[in-house]
Amino acid sequence: MENNVVIRLSGICADFDGERIISDINLDIYDNSFVTLLGPSGCGKTTTLRIIGGFEKPTSGKLFFENVDITDLPPYKRKVNTVFQRYALFPHLNVYENIAFGLQIKKVPQKEIDIRVEEMLALVNLSGFERRNIDKLSGGQQQRIAIARALINRPQVLLLDEPLGALDLKLRKDMQTELKKIQQSLKITFVYVTHDQEEALTMSDIVIVMNEGKIQQIGSPIDIYNEPQNAFVADFIGESNIINGIMKSDFSVNFLGNDFTCVDSGFESNEPVDVVIRPEDVKVVDPESVNLTGIVSDVIFKGVHYEMTVDACGHPWLIHSTIPQELGRLIGLNIAPNDIHIMKKMEM
Repeated sequence: MENNVVIRLSGICADFDGERIISDINLDIYDNSFVTLLGPSGCGKTTTLRIIGGFEKPTSGKLFFENVDITDLPPYKRKVNTVFQRYALFPHLNVYENIAFGLQIKKVPQKEIDIRVEEMLALVNLSGFERRNIDKLSGGQQQRIAIARALINRPQVLLLDEPLGALDLKLRKDMQTELKKIQQSLKITFVYVTHDQEEALTMSDIVIVMNEGKIQQIGSPIDIYNEPQNAFVADFIGESNIINGIMKSDFSVNFLGNDFTCVDSGFESNEPVDVVIRPEDVKVVDPESVNLTGIVSDVIFKGVHYEMTVDACGHPWLIHSTIPQELGRLIGLNIAPNDIHIMKKMEM
């Protein structure tokens, strides 16, 4: 095992009530990285996190921490702490007492507790809040206290299960930035669970996209967005036009009755494929200059751009552009070869 792999999941499966929740998860998580498990509700991401934390036992497979098998190790013996969506703060204790609780249980000397609580409050930008009552704090402040309480024990890995879910949009964005800064300053591993694509792309070093209990793709945010490996990832990460196509030969694909040059190869001749094109990669041009044309059926202002729906060859296209088009207008759609992504048909 590589020296910088801190957690390894090997062949992890989990069944509940006879139903398989996660299936054959093989995953390496590296030291000092921000890793996000991303996927829709029920995809198995929280179960995977709970197995890492020791709150659930896998039906089969092994979990290693720095090359040591910890599959059967209870949570309190793992060098891992967890922050949940519901912060589970103690309402009868003040901020100091909440953060210090874990160290007091371990009978750490009081002087050291004072120093470490002060360090944690500074880390989460809440210095001076020691004596505040928990019910006097905002949602964002409570979330920071939950993080400080988890980090004061100096875990090697911090698990975060949708911790921003209860916050409003602006506070969520602020806390995304704060969490990334905290992770970078402490140089420990964060494993984060969310169903929010933007959140995952904003904070992560590595994104693990899951669906129906299986890993669909692992990669950097840029790789996941620009080079999705299948139609599910393309559709879930951002927005995409996904069209049935036929791979005629290397670098040539047919869809919607037209042949297009692409940059993909290695498919069988006349193999059915999924053609994926991002809305921002479709250029509006003079309809006389291209074979693919359509009628503008909807235009919505999104602030940075206009989102337009265009009916072309019986397929509704989503297009993002800074220049709006008139409803009912015939326009041409131009797509560069490197903006046409060819993927194998997903197994149903």
